Amino acid sequence: MVNCWKHNSEEGRCTGGGFDSSSYLPKAFWIGLSAVLLLVVVALGLAGHLALAGSGSKSLQTVRITASNQTGLLLNQSAVVDLQNDLVMFSVTSSGNQTSMVLFDIKHGLICYKPVDQDSCFLQTMVRSDYEHVGSLVTASGHKRNIQLSGNKTQRRTEFLGVLAASQVNVSSLEEPLQNLCQDRSVHWTRRTDDPGKQRLVYFCIDICFPSNICVSVCFYYLPE
Repeated sequence: MVNCWKHNSEEGRCTGGGFDSSSYLPKAFWIGLSAVLLLVVVALGLAGHLALAGSGSKSLQTVRITASNQTGLLLNQSAVVDLQNDLVMFSVTSSGNQTSMVLFDIKHGLICYKPVDQDSCFLQTMVRSDYEHVGSLVTASGHKRNIQLSGNKTQRRTEFLGVLAASQVNVSSLEEPLQNLCQDRSVHWTRRTDDPGKQRLVYFCIDICFPSNICVSVCFYYLPE
């Protein structure tokens, strides 16, 4: 025999000799459902975060290249390959532990040099050899993280860029990656030349090496107004 009693009308009611808990079911049901939905939302959010993180890590690859320059000094440089945006950013460290930045904007066919000891950035349009050199790096980034170039087998060449002092570029007109690189500097176009001649003074050079076993010494001089 089941006894039924209650303190007030809110605690339940007795039917058929037993206690009817139906008044408690809706509240318990909604609490449980809310907990399940919360877990689902958290799980989906975590999965999305991990998916985005995984995608980002795959599109950004860092490659370190070690080589020696023409004088035998060791060159340390790293390159971040952004596959999603077709960008390659070189950080070239000199023997004095000063770092210059070189950005290859493959999508727009531009190279931007940011020398450490200058107040300007310098723009250059990419040619076929530039695409080939940086292409070797993009290919290598898929399976190599550290590359040591052999001094005896490395091909070396020098490239001269004349700085057009009068052709200053409005930084705001450049694509965002170039703006971010040179936001605190003036920007000037450069022009390729075979040789500046003895009457032109070469002010500085940046050595860039590629996994294709090629090192290019890019040297800058100023053209007359």
